[in-house]
Amino acid sequence: MGNGRKVMLIAYQFPPMGGAGVQRSAKFAKYLKTLGWDPVVVASEGPKGLVDDSLLEDLAGIPIERTPNWNIGEWPKPFNLLGKFIQRKLLVPDAEWIWYRMNRKKVLALVGKHRPDVLYTTSYPYSGHLMGLWVKKEFPQLPWVVDFRDEWTKNPYVLDFGYSPGRMAKERDMERQVVEACDHLVTNSRLMLDGFMEEHALEGKSTVIPNGYDPADFEGLDRKGSGREKMTIAYTGAMYGRRKPDSFLQGLKKAMEEGLVDPSRVEVDFVGHFNKEHRQKVAELLPGLDIVRFHGYMPHRQSIQFLLDADLLLLIVGSGAEAKNFYTGKIFEYIYTDRTILALAPPDGVAAEVIRETKTGVVVEDGDVEAVKEALGALYARWLEGGLVLDPLREAVERYSRRNQTMELAGVFERLLGGANEY
Repeated sequence: MGNGRKVMLIAYQFPPMGGAGVQRSAKFAKYLKTLGWDPVVVASEGPKGLVDDSLLEDLAGIPIERTPNWNIGEWPKPFNLLGKFIQRKLLVPDAEWIWYRMNRKKVLALVGKHRPDVLYTTSYPYSGHLMGLWVKKEFPQLPWVVDFRDEWTKNPYVLDFGYSPGRMAKERDMERQVVEACDHLVTNSRLMLDGFMEEHALEGKSTVIPNGYDPADFEGLDRKGSGREKMTIAYTGAMYGRRKPDSFLQGLKKAMEEGLVDPSRVEVDFVGHFNKEHRQKVAELLPGLDIVRFHGYMPHRQSIQFLLDADLLLLIVGSGAEAKNFYTGKIFEYIYTDRTILALAPPDGVAAEVIRETKTGVVVEDGDVEAVKEALGALYARWLEGGLVLDPLREAVERYSRRNQTMELAGVFERLLGGANEY
């Protein structure tokens, strides 16, 4: 176990930056160290957006090299509008292309300084993989592992932007170069990997490593529940793009109108960033009902406590065929809470597969308001009868622990280096 080898992780999004996007790389760094690896992280400098300093507690003793990020979308008003226009329309593949271009020499110097045995890059942003491609060209013998948290050119959120055919062709070429040049490709779902394998020869150089949960994040938290007189429904995380609360709110409204749910005995906690549009939807669909509370972004462990205080956890993946490939990172913490999950997701998608595999909840199609109504009515009736008792398959849940996921990644590194260490 362990070998003292060094891995460089290029992760633009990294603590103290908050949000779901930083969790995967941060937990890999944490547990690689416990497995005997020496991780060194290359990340952007301090963010101006979501900040969660508590996430750094896991990373004591791990070198983090900070690089300037040149976010032109944060120019002073009114120039920020020009900056955002440039970011969206002119920078390919994403706004972080400037970071990539301005830091290429510095990153090469950091590779020379730390002399890693393995290079790991992660996206989003996809410019992180362009940085890896640049390093690979300069250090062709350095094994390079590319990790896709989300798809690139087949990502529904990318497709929804309506980019020009010329831009999409350029991004597909970038994606091709990255996939062909890397030594190993990691995705967080089988369906995502299948999408890559439709266009690239990846037999023997690809692995699926889902996201996960860290039991340490739950230590010291109260798991007994709130014991409130109301059925508490909790949602944690952001909403954007196709991930909207509309179907849930419409289903809840119908359930209350038809007497399936008592409005005086239900409450909903939304924890995370929600824009004006989503707040207006609540006011529009549930006028005069003081049952929905918006709490804003919270430190990670505090948001987990909201899950543990709830009776029912709401998961919204989104609609459309492309949503089949999305877990959302929060699903794995959800399955570890012993709370029932109501998932609005494609029934044949990867999120639904996890819930069925672990026996942790109910799945309905996002957009099927009638099905949402019926599910809420049935779950409320179960709550009235004594609680939403959950008996998950523990062995299936444990497969998604962050340590187990990192052991798989370490195994990839070992195989690339010709080792045979078992973790």
